[in-house]
Amino acid sequence: MGERQESGAWLPTTRDEVQRRGWNELDVILFSGDAYVDHPAFGHAVIGRVIEQEGLRVAIVPQPNWRDDHRDFTKLGRPRLFFGVTGGCMDPMVNHYTANRRLRSTDAYTPGGKAGFRPDRATIVYSRILKALYPDVPIVIGGIESSLRRLTHYDYWDDELKPSILVESGADLLIYGMGEQPLRQALRLLKRGVPFESLTTLPQTAIVRPADAELPKNKRWESLELSSHERCLAEKKAFAANFKHIEQESNKIAARRLVQGVGERKVIVNPPLPPMSEEEIDASFDLPYTRLPHPRYTKRGPIPAFEMIKFSVNMHRGCFGGCSFCTISAHQGKFISSRSGASIMREVEAITKMPDFKGVISDLGGPSGNMYRMKGKVQAICDRCVSPSCIAPSICHNLDTSHEAMLEIYRKVREHPAVKRAFVSSGLRYDLLVRDEGDAERQAGNRRYIEELVEHHVSGRLKVAPEHTSDEVLKLMRKPSFRHFHDFKERFDQACSKKKVDWQLIPYFISSHPGCQLEDMANLAVETKQMGFELEQVQDFTPTPMTVATVIYYSGYHPYSLKPVFTPRTRKEKLDQRRFFFWHQRENHDWIRVTLTGLARTDLLDQLLPMPGRRASTPSGSHAPRAKRTPDARGTARATRPPSRGARHTGR
Repeated sequence: MGERQESGAWLPTTRDEVQRRGWNELDVILFSGDAYVDHPAFGHAVIGRVIEQEGLRVAIVPQPNWRDDHRDFTKLGRPRLFFGVTGGCMDPMVNHYTANRRLRSTDAYTPGGKAGFRPDRATIVYSRILKALYPDVPIVIGGIESSLRRLTHYDYWDDELKPSILVESGADLLIYGMGEQPLRQALRLLKRGVPFESLTTLPQTAIVRPADAELPKNKRWESLELSSHERCLAEKKAFAANFKHIEQESNKIAARRLVQGVGERKVIVNPPLPPMSEEEIDASFDLPYTRLPHPRYTKRGPIPAFEMIKFSVNMHRGCFGGCSFCTISAHQGKFISSRSGASIMREVEAITKMPDFKGVISDLGGPSGNMYRMKGKVQAICDRCVSPSCIAPSICHNLDTSHEAMLEIYRKVREHPAVKRAFVSSGLRYDLLVRDEGDAERQAGNRRYIEELVEHHVSGRLKVAPEHTSDEVLKLMRKPSFRHFHDFKERFDQACSKKKVDWQLIPYFISSHPGCQLEDMANLAVETKQMGFELEQVQDFTPTPMTVATVIYYSGYHPYSLKPVFTPRTRKEKLDQRRFFFWHQRENHDWIRVTLTGLARTDLLDQLLPMPGRRASTPSGSHAPRAKRTPDARGTARATRPPSRGARHTGR
């Protein structure tokens, strides 16, 4: 670590470190559920560096002990402006529990991977402690936990609807989404002497006010009143109907302010800011990070989340896929904010100077690996758009899907004298590479991208996410037809043959998604078997707030049509669907035979588990006839890790 360990390199975390800077008072104190890693992939580090850049004195209290006498909450005293609170880079409940609500034994954001260093619902716990100790000091909450809970939301772990996290935590201001820009606006107003309680019309923030109070004045904003929390508790369809508005307004350029009643109060969610410009996102990634964990952790072991990303480069933010089960667009937005090539290369240069760098960049990617620089050709069309996805059910005619900007970055990185290999490990949207029928120029560009990817940037396995094989289920997921995966596999295999390499595709699949029935899983098993995949490990999707799939899971209704959707929800239903992933395990054979016989789908049985000497009956595939669907309520679970070409792999 060398000279980066000198006093002042990291933001202070203790009273001694504060005093060594000659400070007698702090302007802002941050509390985080994660260990302190001073790296742009860790939100508390980004926020701390933004505050520092604004000329303010800031310190971080990582993973405070909430169980004892709360000395961690008082050791740095009272900040002049406010406390900042985040549950961490990963939702604390997802971090703590499996989809079966079983306690996990590890925490990737803690030294040594040890569990037990953050509470359930960390933002609420930390905020309540701080309010009890310092009732007159404002609290600002942010990060993924707060962002996804800014309005009434379904809590999978308590199996109930909960009000805005502002109400439960007692915090004074919530910054949602990627928070650098709204935070800068707040800090600049506070530095000018504007009282904290006057920060009521900041974009991309949420506040709570008495139910009978007038809305803060802003002539540019229209307001939309949602069904109240109490009505959502009484009527599941009202909760589902709310989500359509929440999702659409979260992804509009000119959004409306959302207002929701909660008892004697109301939650006010101000419209989001426009996507970050290149200059703004560069400024965030170019802050003076040490790019390392704080030295306080030296004897406690490595931090797994840092080890995974320390030689990786995030090229952009946002995702326009809009998948029904994914929270990326709910937090980062659907519009892509891309870094400049110069900023990316500065980070590559910084990585090559790290003492344990061996010449391999582990990832050149983003939330979806191949969306860098993609945006609308005519911005005015995007300005009017309310669609949550730019590529489902079809690719928008206004979307520029060229991969040339990515290829240019790839070439520059691999030409760096200290870089031996630079991989693309983020999951790719393969449909962007094959849905090019009738466009010869785009088809040629896509084949060029695949060939360069295969030749230079695949580490042996390439992650893609078809998620299912049933077109009906895929429509609910906002994912493309499975035939596009066949198309991509064909192009990928052709490129591997041309470049004389034998790489593997690693596709991910989901079971128990809304709309998915047993025969859909049987079809999935048949199709993946025919393609040479055997599914080894299942990782369940956990319903999290602010997704279409989670709204359906709880309410039983699709939020856009308000029509009932069948969803497996019980433990048995989920387990039965998951069994089809493991058709190759002998202990599941009798159950599969009984189940498919009972469904009158012996055609699937003959293909999945053919009897010796018996010919398989009519092929099924993703378009095989299906039993009539019975509307029911709820359920989502995720399965992953299919291998390629007959091999088996585990872990994700």
